[in-house]
Amino acid sequence: MDKIVECVPNFSEGRDKAVIEAIAGAIRSVEGVKLLDVDPGADFNRTVFTFVGEPEPVLEAAFQAAKVGTRLIDMTEHKGEHARMGALDVCPFIPIKGVTFEECTELAKSFGKRYWEELGIPSFLYARSAQRPDRVRLPDIRKGEYEALSEKFKDPKFKPDFGDPVFLPKSGTTGTGSRNLLLAYNVNLNTNEKSIAASIAGKIRTSGVLKKDENGEKIIGPDGKPERIPGRFEGVQGGGMMYNEDIAQISMNLLDFTVTNMNDVYEAIREEAQALGADVTGSEIVGLVPKESLLIAGSFYAEKGGATTSDEEELVYQAIRGLGLSDLYEFKPEKKVIDYMVVEDGPLASMGIKEFLEELSSNSPAPGGGSVAALSGSMGAALLEMVCNLTVGKKNYEDAWEEMKRSAKEISIHRTRLLELVDEDTNAFNDVMKAFRLPKETDEDKAARSAEIQKGYKKAIDTPMETALKCIEVLESALPVAEKGNRNSITDVGVGADMAAAGLEGAVMNVRINLGSIKDNDYVEEKENSVRDMITRKVDLLSRIHKEVNSKL
Repeated sequence: MDKIVECVPNFSEGRDKAVIEAIAGAIRSVEGVKLLDVDPGADFNRTVFTFVGEPEPVLEAAFQAAKVGTRLIDMTEHKGEHARMGALDVCPFIPIKGVTFEECTELAKSFGKRYWEELGIPSFLYARSAQRPDRVRLPDIRKGEYEALSEKFKDPKFKPDFGDPVFLPKSGTTGTGSRNLLLAYNVNLNTNEKSIAASIAGKIRTSGVLKKDENGEKIIGPDGKPERIPGRFEGVQGGGMMYNEDIAQISMNLLDFTVTNMNDVYEAIREEAQALGADVTGSEIVGLVPKESLLIAGSFYAEKGGATTSDEEELVYQAIRGLGLSDLYEFKPEKKVIDYMVVEDGPLASMGIKEFLEELSSNSPAPGGGSVAALSGSMGAALLEMVCNLTVGKKNYEDAWEEMKRSAKEISIHRTRLLELVDEDTNAFNDVMKAFRLPKETDEDKAARSAEIQKGYKKAIDTPMETALKCIEVLESALPVAEKGNRNSITDVGVGADMAAAGLEGAVMNVRINLGSIKDNDYVEEKENSVRDMITRKVDLLSRIHKEVNSKL
């Protein structure tokens, strides 16, 4: 996509799975839109949907989601921790690639106009699309929440940007506009006292807290407005909430992570909490996060731990660990980092199992054994990663937790790359076929064709060579899992290792059949030596893994 817009509508329903799935289905129904994330919160009774696409499809998906959501959600029955003013509380449009804030504002205006004309629901423009300074901040529009709308609509100053000032008990109202890519970020406290979270939020957020005299009364300034004590950070909105009956949270929006990032507020909250007799246990990201934000946090925690690294995967890992992002549930970068989510999988990797097998069984020569070898290795890696995750956090395996975390991280990288190689192997084979179809009428044609064929064969060798190497790396990572992983899943270690070994054997066969067509003898000898070394290494590793597995059966 040359132009990418992100839309993050927040609906006031986080408990009814049927309603949530109906909204998600409305988004998926629009061609050209990719639904990246659906993040429901039962206590907040709110679901954040994140999808991307080119401007017009995104606008259409936003409206279709609004149409379904406002039909199914009844605000007269809604209760939840999170501030809200409508069934569709907010519907922001965010420029990601090749799109300006001004263009996103036009999308918001088009949405608001259609929202009123077809659904009869009024809406307000906020953030960068705000038409008045008192509507830039969403909390200023949402003050008093849904329950205050009936009275607020009687005030001429509260006239919506789109529609009449009518209170609709079932649907409420909505905020829409263009904004920065903000982070919805919550920090967890080991306390069941919401007042502690609320107190800390007041010290952290930009707006701070009201000044009060010794009698607890608001202090009014010369301008007639209550005076405030500013908070510690710029671009932070936040409040104290309960995640469940045992965990309090400081729930925040970080409006510009390049100014105030997650690690900034996390460390400040830790300091404030300890002063109040509590502590942070970790944090969570609601919806998706840009990779850059994790890299900033990862650099902070790596330096804090005395390490220096520029490796992106390592920095992401440092951020996850430093911020405690897996405190409440496992944080999976491939499902939470927007940069990873917007990258499209290849056509084979994105197929369902049945569809892939049907394609594989067809009379087309590709996909073939090379793609299956890569898939086999990836599936083996996934099984081994599962065992790591079933070990971390389990009693009696405390001494292995850190090593299993490292192994899971390594195996996850191998799994991801092997899945990419499923498509790359087929593409490499197709390049060889294209070279054979080149013209061969003249001597020049024949020479150019021969060179392209040799180039194609080398690519068709290099791809399975990488598959074989990745499978060896999976087996190397599998050995400590066999030795220290959860014994209840020991057979999964064995199956995972065998799948990786099968992937290697299949990849090697693809290398060798193509080496027969290469005219460069030095190249052939180099690849044969590498293949022999990998097979020897595979035999040794698989034998050691099988020995560990069988000893625990």
